[in-house]
Amino acid sequence: MAKHEEVKNGVIFPAGEKNEAFSQFFVGQSYLKLLVADPKVNVGVGTVTFEPGCRNNWHIHRDGYQILLVTGGEGWYQEEGKSAQFLKAGDVIVTHDGVKHWHGAAKDSWFEHIAITAGTPEWLEPVDDETYNKL
Repeated sequence: MAKHEEVKNGVIFPAGEKNEAFSQFFVGQSYLKLLVADPKVNVGVGTVTFEPGCRNNWHIHRDGYQILLVTGGEGWYQEEGKSAQFLKAGDVIVTHDGVKHWHGAAKDSWFEHIAITAGTPEWLEPVDDETYNKL
């Protein structure tokens, strides 16, 4: 059994639906619950839940940023050229404009964060299994 099974039902907000809209940019299954999607507000806010081993592709936020508020489980965050950072509930990550990065669940744990995002994401290559499995 994976660690932090309670995350799959949502920690603060209910878990979202299967993240079909962005599934081509993830390895594994994620779930998305939009919390703020107001066209008059220049920021999106949503809860992303990752099954164990799920991670998104490398990506860059153009003309914006991303703030991750980790709400449950265990996961990873990595910026290009830097070591991966282990994440747990209560951690906060700020990704500045133009920084190539990825984030996702640990191999054996569910993971959830609230993503506050401005700008346009540029989706890149998947995080290769060799890199991920070394974590």
